[in-house]
Amino acid sequence: MLATPNRLRTSTDFSTTVRSGVRNGRRNLVLYTASIGAGEPSRIGFIVSKAVGNAVTRNLVKRRLREAGALSLHTHGTGLAVVVRALPAAASASWEQLLSDYNAALAVTTKRLGGSAPRNASTEHHGTTTEGTPRA
Repeated sequence: MLATPNRLRTSTDFSTTVRSGVRNGRRNLVLYTASIGAGEPSRIGFIVSKAVGNAVTRNLVKRRLREAGALSLHTHGTGLAVVVRALPAAASASWEQLLSDYNAALAVTTKRLGGSAPRNASTEHHGTTTEGTPRA
């Protein structure tokens, strides 16, 4: 179980994270990550709908995702708000698959939040660089 300061609790917190956060989807889940105050503890919330399965299955998926979230707090203990939405495929996924998807999605979203350079429209428009030479 996550400690109280590490839980997203209100619908406002969830919607703010989903709307303003960086999104990354995997086979079993979609993860949204947003920055919060640098000194604030990271908070994690979970969305597991009835599409995932019956109550027993949903609770199993939630427990597994909660544990993955608790493990990620060791490296990302402050400054992040994370919402994890389980997809129906999560019902048949193993612990290793869920953990792998969670860690990969978290790595991508935190990298994007970390200040990756904004995309330059001129380099992506026609497949050429700004100097006019074709991209490799």
